[in-house]
Amino acid sequence: MAAAHELWRRAARRGAVVAGPLHHTWRRSLHFRVVAITLVTSSLLVSSFAYLVATQSTNILLERTKNAAAKQLQVDTDYAAEQLGGYSQEFDQQVQTSMRNIASYLSRGGPDQGGAIVVLTASRFVNLDTAQTFDATPLISEDLARSVGGERRVSSQIRTHDFGAGPTKYLVTGSPVPTGFGQVELYYIVPLKTEDQTAGQIRTMVLLTGAALVILLGVLSALVTRLVVRPVRVAARTAQRLSAGLLDQRMAVHGEDDLALLAASFNQMATNLQRQIVRLEEMSRLQRRFTSDVSHELRTPLTTVRMAADLIFAERDEFDPAVARAAELLQAELDRFEGLLTDLLEISRFDAGFAMLDAEPTDLVPVVRRVVERLDGVSARAGVPVELKVPENAVIAEVDPRRVERILRNLVGNAVEHSEGRPVSVALGADESAVAVTVRDHGIGLRPGEEKLVFNRFWRADPSRARQTGGTGLGLSISLEDARLHGGWLEAWGAPGQGAQFRLTLPVRAGDRLTSSPLRLVPADAVPGHAVETHSASLEVTA
Repeated sequence: MAAAHELWRRAARRGAVVAGPLHHTWRRSLHFRVVAITLVTSSLLVSSFAYLVATQSTNILLERTKNAAAKQLQVDTDYAAEQLGGYSQEFDQQVQTSMRNIASYLSRGGPDQGGAIVVLTASRFVNLDTAQTFDATPLISEDLARSVGGERRVSSQIRTHDFGAGPTKYLVTGSPVPTGFGQVELYYIVPLKTEDQTAGQIRTMVLLTGAALVILLGVLSALVTRLVVRPVRVAARTAQRLSAGLLDQRMAVHGEDDLALLAASFNQMATNLQRQIVRLEEMSRLQRRFTSDVSHELRTPLTTVRMAADLIFAERDEFDPAVARAAELLQAELDRFEGLLTDLLEISRFDAGFAMLDAEPTDLVPVVRRVVERLDGVSARAGVPVELKVPENAVIAEVDPRRVERILRNLVGNAVEHSEGRPVSVALGADESAVAVTVRDHGIGLRPGEEKLVFNRFWRADPSRARQTGGTGLGLSISLEDARLHGGWLEAWGAPGQGAQFRLTLPVRAGDRLTSSPLRLVPADAVPGHAVETHSASLEVTA
């Protein structure tokens, strides 16, 4: 039992090894699928047709032989009855001789001379021996002898026997013969060797014709499928080149058929797409230039307004309380305005491709501590404790410390702002290839789908709330670009009522490709199967 199981396992493994490439080709190649389906279908149809033709041909040949044998048996039966009709006693000395002569005459030389095998038996008379020109006793079964001798009716059988020249089929037909002294039995035996050979030739011819037809259908289907699939493949390659930015790629148009119409339509689509992309690129370039120019142009009046506002803010104690409050509001709004201009300039540098990474080996432990310490005042005013979990040893990675600090400052600031007074956790982890920082809050969380929107520019989960707290909506977008510049990941998880967690993952060595993160994206305290479904999404950012 164990040996059989082991053999089955080996056969299964070998089958999997063979079927693997075929399954891959089946999934990847439409041409292969069409040809394979055509071959299998045509093979089944041709096999069924060949079986039907071979069976019908064999039956027709056998039926013709049976009819000829039945007619000849009737003639031989009448002849034997006429020859034996004059004898009234079975023990007459001439009865045995007449039976032998009749069998010899009716055999007409036997199968070797185009005749048949004829056997005369007298089952009711023990004194009479079987008269036969060929020892055909093995061909007459007990059932056939009983049907002919006992039931007195014409019967036939097909028997196979080997007389030394190999197994041969014989058609054995028996008929009762009335005589003057009683009934004897006449058996007419015809070898079916010729019929078997003819049927075999028919089967061979049908199989060869079917195989040729299947091969022809396979070749035709391959050619026809190639005519259809080739333009599709050309269209796919052209589409890939278009998606890679080669907007001048077009398909060749031949003829006026449906495939030519497809190619012409594809080329028209590519032309329209190229025109739209060029227009959008021009609009984007103008928009980026406008943003950059406006940001730079606003610097000068903002500097003048800032100087005046600082002067007014410094003398606010001497003003009326309402005027002093207005000075404070002016100072706060100028701070927001200046921060927005700074973010816009940074975004314009990212869009223009001018942002550069100044990576150097940096210990991230003091960077994380410094971010948390600088936000102590904000967290204290919001009444939000910040829990810090960092390793005792140094965590060294090749990063741009200014950009990493900006990412963490945005993540921690957002967590404090949306924590609803609950604690915020900041954790740092590392392994051989990556470092990661997670920022976890227990606030309102993210609704389904919002984890995909948090990194969009100017997007706010609660617009009215954001306007009161002073967010610009560009912090996470800039963080995303900073992560992309490092070749890292910036991911978000959130669930309503369970808060949110952001994870920044960066490679230890600049330029390496990330494959995993040392910290989990979904926090350990997330409740699976909660009444509110937990959603997680990641924005994978690669260089």
